[in-house]
Amino acid sequence: MNTQTAARPAGSGRRPQSGPPLLLPVLAFTALTVAYVVANRSTPHPDASGADVLRYAQDHGTAIKIGTFLLLGSAFPLTVAACVLYRRLRALGITAPGSAITLAGGILAAGMLALSAMFGWAGGRLPADASPALARALADLSFLSGGPGYAASFALLVAGLAVTGLLARLLPRPMAWIGLAIALAGMVGTLALVGSGFAVLAPVVRFGGLLWLVATAALLPRTRHEVRARDGAATA
Repeated sequence: MNTQTAARPAGSGRRPQSGPPLLLPVLAFTALTVAYVVANRSTPHPDASGADVLRYAQDHGTAIKIGTFLLLGSAFPLTVAACVLYRRLRALGITAPGSAITLAGGILAAGMLALSAMFGWAGGRLPADASPALARALADLSFLSGGPGYAASFALLVAGLAVTGLLARLLPRPMAWIGLAIALAGMVGTLALVGSGFAVLAPVVRFGGLLWLVATAALLPRTRHEVRARDGAATA
């Protein structure tokens, strides 16, 4: 009589895998973001004229190329970080939508950064006889994707992580509430499409969210055992 493979003894299954160290892609994303900001610190503001944008592109072509390279490069570690966060939350037993929202928000945010880099790179290659209106249009597309578009997408990542961290006690409550405030700022920042005064929220989300993500990557537990140990220490 043919026999089937014997059932595995309890406890002999493979350990859940939470992925590579989360801080590695997060710190890479942070370093590339800071380098991009330094390289493009003199970029014309969104209310600058097309002629000013075109003149800047002609005079700072190398800085634009370096900046767009760094911005495009930052999209990849952000994607990896979003995937690691998703896998970490699943390994911690999170089956609620928060883990999927975190992943979707990270991928969307990375896509917005890539779009912003490509529009910026194209704007930096305009010839001297190009139309100022075209220069302004490319600059607007780069700003909208890398500003409000990125902020709203990144807000999804932060919201999914912060809500999950709050409800499942994976993050300290103050950290979770700060994350929710950053997520709200990112969503409200989309109002920059109808009122320029809201554009100030984009850098708040970019830099505040960056600091929050680094802190979260350091604090997020890898296993449920760490969560139980933290809860036990808090109630001791």
